[in-house]
Amino acid sequence: MVAMCTAIVSVDPSSPVPVLLVGVRDEFVTRAWRPPGAHWPGRPGLIGGLDLRAGGTWFAVDPAAPRAACVLNGRGRMAPEQARSSRGELPLLAAAGGGLDGLDLPRFDPFHLIRAEPGAVRLWSWDGAELAERPLGPGLHLVVNRGLEGEGPETGDSEDTFMSERIAHFRPRLEAAVRPEPGEGGVARAWGGWLPLVDGDGLPRDDKRALLPLRDLGGGGVWGTTSVSLAALSRDGLRYDFSAAPGDPGAWGRVH
Repeated sequence: MVAMCTAIVSVDPSSPVPVLLVGVRDEFVTRAWRPPGAHWPGRPGLIGGLDLRAGGTWFAVDPAAPRAACVLNGRGRMAPEQARSSRGELPLLAAAGGGLDGLDLPRFDPFHLIRAEPGAVRLWSWDGAELAERPLGPGLHLVVNRGLEGEGPETGDSEDTFMSERIAHFRPRLEAAVRPEPGEGGVARAWGGWLPLVDGDGLPRDDKRALLPLRDLGGGGVWGTTSVSLAALSRDGLRYDFSAAPGDPGAWGRVH
């Protein structure tokens, strides 16, 4: 299974912008999607990119709340194919303020779901058998497909090495950079020293440490980062920036 998404969460209650959320989406590059917008009539307050295959999203925000949510593939027991629900429903549910109570979780493949608000960040991890829920307190947190800080069990495949090396490379660089406090202005000004890092830190996309991987799986299948989303949550509102061309500094634009 190829699943290399990454989420980065920074929590600093003393900051004017207490919560920063970075969502790196990895997928088959031919999977059709649309850029962020208000794509869901039943949830008119939500904004996010639209997955055209399943109708959900990987990263959603509610600017009025303010609240943001993102989902990553997890590891574990997959749901029965004939009864499977799309994980793309989950960020919409979480960004709208919901939790997982009442969901038929065995219908979902394993996932990690993050819900971020200025005063609280929660992480839910489902492995197909058990659901774990925890708060993410002050500090920097990296979530990969193996879980928070890659703490989940190893499978012995190459993805374990990639996840471990990605965390080992990017964690100290993010910690060393001045933590941004995004407000008004352009994306580069808002995100400062973090922007070159979430734009890949200059690493080749086939590097084992890459945050923005791109891999030819053969048979016409190319897997890699197709977008990066940035959300900054303050008690006064939310800023949402997006790139549909990962690694290109000129591709960033403000969504909200």
